[in-house]
Amino acid sequence: MEAGTLSSKGQITIPKKIREFLHIQTSEKLVFIPLEEGKVLLTTEQKSASSIFGILKHRSRETPVSLEQMDRAIQKRRIERGGE
Repeated sequence: MEAGTLSSKGQITIPKKIREFLHIQTSEKLVFIPLEEGKVLLTTEQKSASSIFGILKHRSRETPVSLEQMDRAIQKRRIERGGE
């Protein structure tokens, strides 16, 4: 278990082990999802495949991958990492 500290300005320090686990960097957006019993899920901001379309060079494929397939693959990886 790791603990963070809330400042008087409402800022929180996220322990290094948690930052490394989430693979987050300075200025990266985080999402807080309220759960039951006073718990909160902390995860990185989700990006759809269409929002990052075109940032990589295209490689020819016999069968193109749809945006829906990319979104499903991204969501699967987030679940594997312990996110939403």
